[in-house]
Amino acid sequence: MHPSPLIPLPLAALTANDTVAIGIGAAILVLVLLAVVTLLRKRRQDRGLPAAPGRLPPTARPKPGVSGSAPEAASPAEAAERRREEAAARRREEAAARALETEEQKKEAYRQKKEAERLDRERRAQEREEAEARARAEAEARAREAEEARRREDEAQRRREQAEAGKTLAAGLEKTRGGFMARLNALFAGGALVNDAVLADLEEVLFTADIGVRTATRLLESARERVRKKELADPDKLKAALREEIARILSLDGAAPADGESAALGVGAARPWVVMVVGVNGSGKTTTVGKLASKLKAAGHSVLLGAGDTFRAAAGEQLEVWAERVGAPIVRGKEGSDPASVCFEAVQAGVEGKVDVVLCDTAGRLHTKTPLMEELKKVKRVIGKAAEGAPHEVLLVLDATNGQNAIAQARQFHEALGVTGLALTKLDGTAKGGVIIGICDELKLPVRYVGVGETVADLKPFSPRAFVEALFG
Repeated sequence: MHPSPLIPLPLAALTANDTVAIGIGAAILVLVLLAVVTLLRKRRQDRGLPAAPGRLPPTARPKPGVSGSAPEAASPAEAAERRREEAAARRREEAAARALETEEQKKEAYRQKKEAERLDRERRAQEREEAEARARAEAEARAREAEEARRREDEAQRRREQAEAGKTLAAGLEKTRGGFMARLNALFAGGALVNDAVLADLEEVLFTADIGVRTATRLLESARERVRKKELADPDKLKAALREEIARILSLDGAAPADGESAALGVGAARPWVVMVVGVNGSGKTTTVGKLASKLKAAGHSVLLGAGDTFRAAAGEQLEVWAERVGAPIVRGKEGSDPASVCFEAVQAGVEGKVDVVLCDTAGRLHTKTPLMEELKKVKRVIGKAAEGAPHEVLLVLDATNGQNAIAQARQFHEALGVTGLALTKLDGTAKGGVIIGICDELKLPVRYVGVGETVADLKPFSPRAFVEALFG
């Protein structure tokens, strides 16, 4: 049994085992003390205190030869914490700098974008202005070209119409040339000098023609005067003088165009432009109304027809066929109704419908005791009540086959109604085409149209020059 370690024993009494046990115990005690010291130092470091009281870490100690007090040394944990904080601060500063730089870049990008958009808008606006200017210039150039093309086409059409009119008149005046002009040509064919005998023969030819006594006298006196002045000794010169004088008569002594232009019916500024068509039955009046409607429609005018010939059987039906053919509205009355009321309604319808032209057909013969001219005067007055200034044109249709009777009809209608223009029909079916000369000479009325056939194209605008060329050609 070993004695208790707490009981001191003389060293000499200790055995070898006891010595070993004491050494082991001492070693254990030292290790425990070292562990305690290490634990305490770690706790102080964690709290930011020096590892040993009154001592500085080697990094915080002042260097030899440097005066002044040295800052208190920081623990490694504090240094690491400060480094982390400094690194975090640097990162925040760098992030802020990057954010500021990014914001500036965004602002600069936005400014550049807006500037680019402004420049693009200005560029597009300038391009639009330039394109519009080019388009206007091109449109003006095209308009000029189109106008020039239309002018050339109109001129070509006018020449074609003149040529066609000349051909048609030449064919239409074939019978007239076979009568009146054939006798004149035979008179001048001998080549003899113009003397009293030739003038006597010329007088017979002129007075037996259908040009009228007054016109024949005018032509004869003009020829005699120039013969006395020794200007027309040659038959060819006499014929040329007659041709010149006839052209002057047809141009109404210069009041109407004679250089190839026609005196065709024109449409004035008034709307509707009212045309009152008159003439005796059988002259081709209603047919002429239909052909005029077709020509006016082809020229781009809106047309309305008034069937005022209520006394002639089937006159309304005939005009209705023309209205359907040309696509024009028509105002009709019952057969035997008042012609003036029908024309009044037609003009009123034209006013309400804002049409360009109203063509009023009228009676050419009455089955009543009222004279024809009095009835037509009434129609004219009533038309004037429907539209101010109407009728704007009173067109008289004459049958060329009536010869000098046509002159008498023209005189009578003109005295009653104030005729403003003539249309001479059926010129191709008679040798009395010279009646045109007498009408123009006596009444000073312009011939608007001549009819040389049945179709619309056969109603030709009258050209004095074309007529003279066809007559003498």
